[in-house]
Amino acid sequence: MRKTVILASLILAITASPLWAGKTPETRIKESLDTINRMSAQDDVETMGYVIEKGVAVAIFPSVVKAGFVLGGQYGEGILLRHDSKTGKWYGPSFYNIAGGSFGLQIGVQSTALVLAVVNEDGMKGFRGDNFTLGGEFAVAAGPVGRRTSAATDINLNTPIYSYSMSKGLFAGLSLDGSTINHDPSANELYWGKKTSPVEALDKPATSKEIAPLIKALNNLIKKGK
Repeated sequence: MRKTVILASLILAITASPLWAGKTPETRIKESLDTINRMSAQDDVETMGYVIEKGVAVAIFPSVVKAGFVLGGQYGEGILLRHDSKTGKWYGPSFYNIAGGSFGLQIGVQSTALVLAVVNEDGMKGFRGDNFTLGGEFAVAAGPVGRRTSAATDINLNTPIYSYSMSKGLFAGLSLDGSTINHDPSANELYWGKKTSPVEALDKPATSKEIAPLIKALNNLIKKGK
């Protein structure tokens, strides 16, 4: 039993520790592009495109790794782009990490590509600060999927944040309630060339050559929802 607890603690430490982090902003953007392209290739992605079109931002975490044996932990690095649904323009990015833990009879390792569609300004409040916890005030729900004509017309979009994921590994899914999203000031500084707060980053037009392919992919995904 003692060995099991030690093993679980080591897995949790490796998974959640900041030392395990370190992807460059450019790598995060490229992996985010791959995530959006893979999701866009799915047959039932139309409603996801509709939700993103109507929303105010998209957070992309290309690889949220969850590992556990009795205890578990999860960690991932990603970006957020603000979206003006009236003009179709994009702003940012700002960089974030997601981390959390869980307890239960579980064993395995899972890597999940995660996209959070931020529907309204209530959902954006957390991203404008240094950190916040999903659930409660910042409610998150599984995003609706399906064809635009059959599903999206019935969506009220009242939930602040909708989640979409593609998973590989031994876990069936990823629980987001209780997970903490933290602003990554080091990544923001590397990308923008100076210390930049989330508010400042999300007011800057997303026009750099590094971000352009991702903006194109997001716009293509939106077209699927029209």
